[in-house]
Amino acid sequence: MSTLSKLFLRIGSPQLHVTSVIILLSVYFAVVLNYPINQRIYELSTEGHLLFKLSPAVLLTGLFLIIFSMFSISIKYVFKPFVTLLLVSSATTMFAMLFYNVMFDYGMIENIFETNTGEAWSYVSLPSVLFVSTLGIFPSLLLLRTRVIRADSILKGVLQRIGLVVIGLALVGVVALFFYKDYASVGRNNHYLNKMINPAHIFNTVKYINNTYLTEPLVYKARGTDAHLDAKKNQKPTLFVLVVGETARAENMAYYGYSRNTNPFTQSLDMISVANVSSCGTATAHSLPCMMSDMNRDNFKRNQANAQDNVLEVLQQAGIEVTWFENDGGDKEVASRITKKEVAISDNNPLCDGLTCFDAVLVEQLSAHIKASAVNDLGSTLQNQFIALHTIGSHGPTYWKRYPKEMEVFTPACNRSDIENCTDEEIVNVYDNTIHYTDYILSQVVSILKQYESEYQVAMLYVSDHGESLGENGLYLHGTPYAIAPSQQTHVPWLMWLPESYTEAKMLDRKCIVEQASKGEHSHDNLFHTLLGLYGVETHLRNSQLDISHGCKVI
Repeated sequence: MSTLSKLFLRIGSPQLHVTSVIILLSVYFAVVLNYPINQRIYELSTEGHLLFKLSPAVLLTGLFLIIFSMFSISIKYVFKPFVTLLLVSSATTMFAMLFYNVMFDYGMIENIFETNTGEAWSYVSLPSVLFVSTLGIFPSLLLLRTRVIRADSILKGVLQRIGLVVIGLALVGVVALFFYKDYASVGRNNHYLNKMINPAHIFNTVKYINNTYLTEPLVYKARGTDAHLDAKKNQKPTLFVLVVGETARAENMAYYGYSRNTNPFTQSLDMISVANVSSCGTATAHSLPCMMSDMNRDNFKRNQANAQDNVLEVLQQAGIEVTWFENDGGDKEVASRITKKEVAISDNNPLCDGLTCFDAVLVEQLSAHIKASAVNDLGSTLQNQFIALHTIGSHGPTYWKRYPKEMEVFTPACNRSDIENCTDEEIVNVYDNTIHYTDYILSQVVSILKQYESEYQVAMLYVSDHGESLGENGLYLHGTPYAIAPSQQTHVPWLMWLPESYTEAKMLDRKCIVEQASKGEHSHDNLFHTLLGLYGVETHLRNSQLDISHGCKVI
C-alpha cells in the first residue's frame, strides 16, 4: 500500500461545518491554486508596494467566499462533485501555467477539445501526474470523505451564507479602497491577467460547449460557384501539393537566417521563401480554419468559416480534384466537404507507434495516390489535382517522437515529454531535429512531383499553422493569447517550390514572385488568394491585393 493511501486511511472521515468548508476552499483556491497570478502581480508591482503585492490573495479570497457561499446554497447536492472537478482541473491548468506559461482562454479550450488521444497523452508525464495528484486529486478525496455539517434550519443556513458573502464583499471592498489605482494601472497594461485566474477555464469551457454543441450551426452557403480555371493557364493538367506545417517557427529555419542549417535537403531545390509571415492564430484549432478562409485574422469567426467555402472548396468548385491527407489528429473541419483520407495509425507500420506516425507516411500515401490516379486516367485526360498534406511536423512536447532516431543530428536532445526538466540547449536541439526532418519530407514531396513533370504542371507550397516557444521569457509550447504572444509563436515559415516550367505555364514571372515574396509583410491572410492565383483559378472571391503572385502576370 502506498504512503499516500496509508495517510488517507489514517485521516478517516473528518467532520466540518459547511462554513468552514467554504472558508477553506476559498483560501485554497485564492492562495494555492491561483499562485501563478499572485506571483505575476507580485512581479509586476513596483518596489515599496509590499501590501499591494500581497493583496491579490485577499481579493481572491473575498471573491471565492462570495462564489462558494452562493453556489453551496443553489446546488447543494452537486456541490462536492462540482468542486472536485474544479480542484482537479485547476491543478492541471496551474501546472501548465507554472511550467509552460500556458493560459487557458477560449482559444486554448478550443484547442484542448479538438486534441486527439495521441496528442493528449504526449502532455502526460510523471511530474504532471504527481503535481495534479498532490494539489488536485488528494484535496478532492479529502473533500469527498468529509462529512459536511449543515445548519439546523434553512433560515440559519441562509444567514450563515449571507454572513460569508458580507465578509467576502468586505475583503473585496478593502482591497479596492486602498489599491484600486494600482490594479487599474497593472490591469490596463497587462490585459491577460484575467485569463490566469483559476478556474476561469470553466467559463471558457461552458462557452465552447455552448457554441459548438448547443448552438444551431449556420447553414452552409456556397460562395465560390463562379470559380473556374483559366484555360490559357491550364493547357496541361496541374498537380499542386500544399504541405501544412505544424508548430514550425520561422526563427529556426535556415531560410530565415538561422545559424544552423536546418534545411539541408531542400537547399538545392531553388525554394522561394516568403518573408515576414504572421500566423492567423497560435493554435491549430483556430489557425488552420482561419488560414484556409478568405476572412482576415482580425474578423475571423470559425462558425461563419465552417458555413462557407474555404480555399479547398473553391478549388473543388472549379472542377479540381481536391484531396486532404491527415496526420495531425484532425482537419478542424476544413476538409469536411472534400475527399479526406486519415492516416491509419498502426503498430504494424514501422512509421507509427500506435499513437502517432512520422510524416514519412504522408509521402508514401502521396506517392500511391498520384500513381493510382495516373493509372486510372490512362487513356483518358488526367485530372487537375490539388493535394493537401497535414503534417504532425514539430508538435510538442514529445518532439523526439516526430522523427526517426537516424534523423537526429542535433544533440544532446530532450527525449522526454516533461521538457521543463531539460536544458534550453536540449530543447532547442530536439526541436531543430523536427525542422530538419520536415525539410527532408518536403524534399521527398518534390522528388515525387518531379517524377510526373511530363504529365502534369507540378508545384508545392509549404506553410506552418503557428510557431512555438522553446523557453524564451519562460514560455513553452504554443497557444498564448495572440495579443501577447511572442514572435516565436506567430512568425511562421512559408516556402514555395515553383519550377520555371510551372510559372511559365501559368503565365507568371517567377523572378517577380521571388521579389514580391522577399519584401514587405505577409500573413496567413495571403494564403487563400495566393493559392488561387498560383493555380490559375478565377473567382470573385480572390482578392488580387492579397495574392502574392498577382503583380507578376505575364501579358
